[in-house]
Amino acid sequence: MKNLTDAEKAEYFRKSYTSVDGLWFMKVEELFGFDEALKIDRLVWSIFPKIQARTLRTMLKADKGIEGLARCISAKHSVEGFDFEAKMDEDGRLLRLIISKCPWHELLVRSGREPLSERVGTTICNVEYATWAEEFGDGARRISFSLESQICKGDGVCTFCFEESEAPRIPEGRHSSGAL
Repeated sequence: MKNLTDAEKAEYFRKSYTSVDGLWFMKVEELFGFDEALKIDRLVWSIFPKIQARTLRTMLKADKGIEGLARCISAKHSVEGFDFEAKMDEDGRLLRLIISKCPWHELLVRSGREPLSERVGTTICNVEYATWAEEFGDGARRISFSLESQICKGDGVCTFCFEESEAPRIPEGRHSSGAL
């Protein structure tokens, strides 16, 4: 009996991961329709990235902040089969993730669901990557997320921007609601 190599094991889990994501979506869609399935998918992808980010931060011993985000999100994209480049600006506050191949978009194209890719991609990428940004902010810094371009909208690449800034300070004696 042949033992699987580490690469084969990784491929097995990657394939299982992408398959179960698509399968559960299609089954929910059959029962409740596309809009409801996308709404539930959005809820899942508002939580799942927290698990991914925390796991990779622990594995890579990465700190919070934009540099830790760059390390962990690069690891995630490597494992998931993206072709991408992570570029940090000179002052170390802006990370651009430039994706030239998105396996999720390619999966939708191969399965004959390309017309849905823009809607799914816009919904899920916005919530997924905003969650990643939140996970790497801390009390002193926040990280915002924005989409500049998307393959699923016909652009040549996806460009995701993460920008680190100082978190607003709350004056002493005030609560976050502004009440005394």
